[in-house]
Amino acid sequence: MTIAARLVKAITAPLDPALADAPRVLHWPGRKLLVQRGDSQLVTLDLDAPGEDRTSEVRFRAPWPRRFGTVTVSPEQDAAVFAGVHAVRSVEASGATRWEVRHGCWDGSCALAHLSFDEYAHDKDHFYADSGSAAVSADGQLVWAHVNGPLDGDAEGEGEQEVWVVLDATDGRILGRADTMTVASGSEHTPHPDPWQMGLGIAEGEEESPVLWGRWDGKRLTAEPIGIERILLGVSPSGQHLLTVPVGQWFLSLQRVEDGSVVRKLDAKDTLPPHPGNTDEGRVYWDYEAAFVDEDIVVAGTSESDARYGSARHWLVDTRGMTLDGEIVYPFPISGAARSAGDGTWYTVSEDRTSVYLWKLSEES
Repeated sequence: MTIAARLVKAITAPLDPALADAPRVLHWPGRKLLVQRGDSQLVTLDLDAPGEDRTSEVRFRAPWPRRFGTVTVSPEQDAAVFAGVHAVRSVEASGATRWEVRHGCWDGSCALAHLSFDEYAHDKDHFYADSGSAAVSADGQLVWAHVNGPLDGDAEGEGEQEVWVVLDATDGRILGRADTMTVASGSEHTPHPDPWQMGLGIAEGEEESPVLWGRWDGKRLTAEPIGIERILLGVSPSGQHLLTVPVGQWFLSLQRVEDGSVVRKLDAKDTLPPHPGNTDEGRVYWDYEAAFVDEDIVVAGTSESDARYGSARHWLVDTRGMTLDGEIVYPFPISGAARSAGDGTWYTVSEDRTSVYLWKLSEES
């Protein structure tokens, strides 16, 4: 069975793909933004604006080049949060620094507490430093950040490991912290509709890669493991369920947010047909990204395993029974994974990274 996808909007990426990261979409309930990072700036575009209305575009000056960390933005586009090698910095569109929280250097061979990026800007060892990440809560009031310890102000010998912190988005005050007990090469946050909850996936190279679930109760931050050697793909619109895939990409798992328990699984090997161009019996496996269309429907892809044989394939999955409804067909060839854009939509990025396409299920499907 095939299910038709309908193009909602095509957006031209604001930056030259040769000089910038691929564009991506960040979304919160009722709000979605296109975000693209270059070495000197971050560009955000309100995707709820009509057509390609560039008046909704906001640009932020980057405090360091893109290879030195990750970045996110607030739902209202009033601040960008750069998670760098030595600090998390909130920057306003005017270029002013709203606040900065310094932390231990992400270069594992460096024990210095840097005061500025200039101290290591030309040190090649720092070019390949590990990294953390940050995310802004759905209400824009909190910043969740995964950083390397110790934090600025910690006593000697205190906090010399990775830390998950909740910060006041207005002034950067540390409201809560929890040790992650990890040795990360990188990490990624997955927002929850409830501003006081957040998912964190941590990559540890060939070691265990845990998924942590964070809860902030106004006084204390707790971080509970909900999976080992898994990748967190998304949270359902109600916030009750999440979707994960093991590092080996064999199956999709629907899990309860409440306790992390696995409700149902969908195995790729037993469910998905081989790609039409697959003549060597290569393994079919799920992508590291997927999108909740609504509470019970997920768009999941096999683009990574399909790449060597031809065009990417995406699939509609019913999470109520963890069953495959069919293959999604597009009005033109697409590339890459299906990524969540909220409000019943998902997005793909063109192979040359110059365009972003927002999709919905066709009403005729």
